[in-house]
Amino acid sequence: QVQLVESGGGLVQAGGSLRLSCAASGSIITINVMGWYRQAPGKQRELVARITGGGTTNYTDSVKGRFTISRDNAKRTVYLQMNSLKPEDTAVYYCNANILTPFAVRGMDYWGKGTLVTVSS
Repeated sequence: QVQLVESGGGLVQAGGSLRLSCAASGSIITINVMGWYRQAPGKQRELVARITGGGTTNYTDSVKGRFTISRDNAKRTVYLQMNSLKPEDTAVYYCNANILTPFAVRGMDYWGKGTLVTVSS
């Protein structure tokens, strides 16, 4: 069984920084794309950033230049460094990964339970 566990959320003042981590565990053959999504109150979940196994990244426009996604394949972990945080970044942040498990014919999407990031003005 695959699990994604996020950590690193919390309360920070505008202009501050936080680093989120998400570690995958379980019966894993390979991890393909990993990403971070967020959902603010009353809004739909949106993609924040994603990174392929080869390290190609893409970001939603509102975080470009402020957030950096990275991964450590040996640790099966993806990170999101968030700088210059704004109140509008307040949301629950979810880790997502496309993972190939034994006996599966293709990778499946897995989600973490989320970690709350609150940015005060």
